[in-house]
Amino acid sequence: MYAPERQQEILRLARDGGRVDVVSLAEEFQVTAETIRRDLKALDRAGLVRRVHGGAIPAGRLDFEPDLAERETTAADEKDRIAKAALAELPSNGTMILDAGTTIARLAGSLPLETTLTVVTHSLPIAARLADHPGIQLHLVGGRVRHRTRAAVDAWALRAYGEIRADVVFLATNGFSLDYGLTTPDLAEAAVKRAAAAAARRVVLLADSAKHGQEHFARFGAMADVDVLITDSGLSPEDATALKRGGTEVVRA
Repeated sequence: MYAPERQQEILRLARDGGRVDVVSLAEEFQVTAETIRRDLKALDRAGLVRRVHGGAIPAGRLDFEPDLAERETTAADEKDRIAKAALAELPSNGTMILDAGTTIARLAGSLPLETTLTVVTHSLPIAARLADHPGIQLHLVGGRVRHRTRAAVDAWALRAYGEIRADVVFLATNGFSLDYGLTTPDLAEAAVKRAAAAAARRVVLLADSAKHGQEHFARFGAMADVDVLITDSGLSPEDATALKRGGTEVVRA
């Protein structure tokens, strides 16, 4: 396959899936990672894709957001390891906020039956998982529910988070890096995440390594706002060290 043909196919894959990564493309086309990086550089120069850490997204798609079902099956093993590691950050008989996110939903599903906590969440799926937990005092934050994430947003949700103070918030994000901070495609969702983070004494970010370097439309915080990042071993030691220098503890599960 000639380079222009390969680049056209890469562009199609990026538009269909919302993102492509170097490793997967190299395997699919049986070429080196460096060849793929040159292809992405050429597509980026042409204004057809935007390069991000480890791959690329279609140009003009900073607002791209997979639906909940797709995100549930993406990086499933990594998310399970992250959720298990996050159990070490639970407050002792305290209060925690659970942000909307598939990794955080896994954390909610992993809470031992003997856990006794007050939990606040604006996520309908997470609330459903915890509704029958015997040791959880569950508070569901209301508001307009976004269909794509099943999360409450807007004024009601913001008002609720402005009235509480929790020991810890487990936060989700669509993208994170030292340069871009924490980003997500939707402004309303970003506002609630910002309010939830401000309502807690400690911020724990749960994010798989594929989200490192990704940049989305709405920024809701800086890495300096995060006390602990729990990610997977796909985050390189060099990137982990850079994040640690910025003041964030990094756990690679």
